[in-house]
Amino acid sequence: MSKRAVLEVIALDAEDAVAARAGGADRLELVTDMAADGLTPSVGTFAEIRAAVDISLRVMLRLRDGFAAGDVEELVRVAEELRGAGADEFVLGFLDADGGVDLAAVERVAAELDGCRWTFHRAIDRAADRDALRKQLADLPGLDTYLTAGSASGVDDGLPTLLTEAARRGEPGYEQQLMVGGGLRLDHVPRLRAAGIDAFHIGGAARPGGWTEPVSASAVAEWRRALDGGG
Repeated sequence: MSKRAVLEVIALDAEDAVAARAGGADRLELVTDMAADGLTPSVGTFAEIRAAVDISLRVMLRLRDGFAAGDVEELVRVAEELRGAGADEFVLGFLDADGGVDLAAVERVAAELDGCRWTFHRAIDRAADRDALRKQLADLPGLDTYLTAGSASGVDDGLPTLLTEAARRGEPGYEQQLMVGGGLRLDHVPRLRAAGIDAFHIGGAARPGGWTEPVSASAVAEWRRALDGGG
């Protein structure tokens, strides 16, 4: 029997967090402004969510739309402020203009995180060379997860890449957990689970009413059952 899969749900506020937890989420990704694909939430929002639930919270470090780092010192300041408020897990990922990893920016922010665990997010799906990116980041402290759909356009197109990368788990650059998200549907789950993938990330799928509505505990519970092999 494969181990229980991790289910991560995007939360915008404490109401989302409580519903996601009730539905069986293991971890939350905290963001604001989904119109910009998710930016860093305020320290106040983090504190409210941290007070509302006892599960892992990964906080987005991203100050503007797109995959450029922007003002790295501002990112570092924000990370320091969040850490001061108790945040101890993060999500980040920056590319340069050529689609390579912005190693200087990632290293600078990771140094501020000082060993906190973090996810390199779907910037990998826009990278010119995924394998090169993974190898460049292989030894960075704290990096334990890649959030990816296998393709910039989502899991439907990325499935072959996801299955290939899952088969390379343990190789240099492939030690991190592969967390699948981005256009992920319930019907993708059996193939991904069969390939040994054990982490899944949902945003819109947890909100049948759309992004203007809160997370639905029952929608999250449906995913929990699917990941646990019960439907």
